[in-house]
Amino acid sequence: MKKGGIYGGNTKTGLIFEGKTDLATFLSKQKGYSVENDEKVFYNGELVARVFKKFKFYSVFLEELGIDWTQYISKRLLPDDSIYVILNNVLFIIECKHQEVAGSVDEKLQTCDFKKKQYQKLMSKANIDVEYIYLLDNWFRDPKYKDVLDYIHSVGCDYYFEYIPLTRLGLPVPENDEE
Repeated sequence: MKKGGIYGGNTKTGLIFEGKTDLATFLSKQKGYSVENDEKVFYNGELVARVFKKFKFYSVFLEELGIDWTQYISKRLLPDDSIYVILNNVLFIIECKHQEVAGSVDEKLQTCDFKKKQYQKLMSKANIDVEYIYLLDNWFRDPKYKDVLDYIHSVGCDYYFEYIPLTRLGLPVPENDEE
């Protein structure tokens, strides 16, 4: 979501995902990874995860699981990105927040606890764990967000600035090419 940004490189924790592209596109460009139909994520030929954006979370994932969302929550939530990591049986909800001037995104950060609990209700029938992560741009590094960022962690949610390490998602990290 960063204007004029470029992809990050390798770090000690592995390759990184930046919010200016969707997760499926990012993963498909990583060594050893391939993505079929913008959904099925393979690493070295093995299915390791599935990615769902917005309505596809409901029309594909929940439908396959036989979960009627109306039986669990009263209003549909649309994730910016979500990834079900098969290896760990964890669904990661990833919300990308970009800000250039003060506004309503400030308050939206305070809703992570409620939203995570809503997703947990949805996934309880399938016995799938849920993690809720904000992908924030550098606007939110301002000290005036310290209390909100502390709150996000205090309720069991997480946030990253400009990237999310593959290791945080429990995905395999390709080895570095020394070229």
